[in-house]
Amino acid sequence: MPEQPKLSRSPIISHARTPEMDGGRHYRASLGFILMSTDLAFEDDAFAMVPKGVGVHITRLETEDYTTTETLRRHLDHMAEAASRLQPDARPDVISYSCTSGSIVNGEERVFAEIRKGAPWAQPMCLVTGVVDALRVVGAKRIVVGTPYLDEINTAEADFLAQKGFDVLDIQGLNLTTGLEFGRVTPAYWKQFALEIDRPEADAIFLSCSGIRALDVVEEIEQTASKPVIISNQAQVWSCLRRAGIADRIEGFGRLFSIPDLTGG
Repeated sequence: MPEQPKLSRSPIISHARTPEMDGGRHYRASLGFILMSTDLAFEDDAFAMVPKGVGVHITRLETEDYTTTETLRRHLDHMAEAASRLQPDARPDVISYSCTSGSIVNGEERVFAEIRKGAPWAQPMCLVTGVVDALRVVGAKRIVVGTPYLDEINTAEADFLAQKGFDVLDIQGLNLTTGLEFGRVTPAYWKQFALEIDRPEADAIFLSCSGIRALDVVEEIEQTASKPVIISNQAQVWSCLRRAGIADRIEGFGRLFSIPDLTGG
């Protein structure tokens, strides 16, 4: 056992003080997000969108980098444990599972139940809930959808959106298989893809997936298409902020952020 160093002076005794304290950096709200381990886009998007005073806390979910309905179902096995890691002492106001396709395949209520197991103090959310909130609040009924997914996931997504009351005029996927590929598609291509699939009769364009870099061009697409554009990450952050009582109108991320609450009031 190493010899302990000898003190050259008497022990330090600090004077009693009363520090000045405030609410900390996250004095308005705190949001937690459970990301796939392969997601290359959401973190940058989230930190760009949240206003001052709102905290963003992120954990990663064990994920296979091959996105199919089968691999997405396995996310539930680790959901509660991931939620429990998200600042359990600070306790986020909202915790959201940040995967559009996984939210659809696993079902909103099953995701919420797992989040509650790990973090019963937080309001549970998942990305597709935010998408539905966003599409409804912009008044979209007929939509076109662009994704990076395989068609087995596109089929499930079309069915889900139809069940929520939307008329899916078209849904087109890039048939990519891995999250790392999703994150490498350029923003310029997402703009091109969105405008290719748009239809005059569509009320809105929805670009689906938290791992894509479409937020960078959302306003450019809206200006060209002259209609609302909903991006997964934009919808999720907007909905989580509104659920946490943050009604800020934020510039640069599409028309959605001009709407102060979930009802459009």
